[in-house]
Amino acid sequence: MINEDLPVPLSPLLETGARRPLGDLCDALAYTLRDTNDKEKMVLLARIEALPADQVLTCPLPAEPRAAPLARAAVRRQLESWKIDEETAFTTELIASELVGNAVRYGAPPIRLRLILDRQLTCEVSDTASSAPHLKHARTIDENGRGLFIIANLADNWGTRYYADEKTVWAQQTVGAT
Repeated sequence: MINEDLPVPLSPLLETGARRPLGDLCDALAYTLRDTNDKEKMVLLARIEALPADQVLTCPLPAEPRAAPLARAAVRRQLESWKIDEETAFTTELIASELVGNAVRYGAPPIRLRLILDRQLTCEVSDTASSAPHLKHARTIDENGRGLFIIANLADNWGTRYYADEKTVWAQQTVGAT
């Protein structure tokens, strides 16, 4: 969608941009906008494509302790169908279990697990609590408090996204060879 308030030279540039690499398009936009005024400019470009349904698993979970083993079983089945290597599958099961355990303990229903296989393997757990997860360094004698620490050490990247009525805690891993 082209914003009608944009300077005239941008419209043709953006309309033909679908066939160009985003880096090239960003450079062209910056060059075109350089003389429009003295204000700083920010350009955010993204291409959005829906993933095929067979690359996404969405699984609602109960807000009770049996949610973690249900999540592990769902992850195991899905990763087997995607032919993900055993080490990555084991790590993903552990990550999912920790994320779901935190959602059950500190979150609010409904709880939802999502696995996404694209350039990386993403494990997401959503719930409706607004509380932010905190990375703790548990003491040796502590019986809990290690979940996010484990995730931070196993995953390539992790974080939290907030929406109006829910939050999603996610972790990403590089996909190993099948």
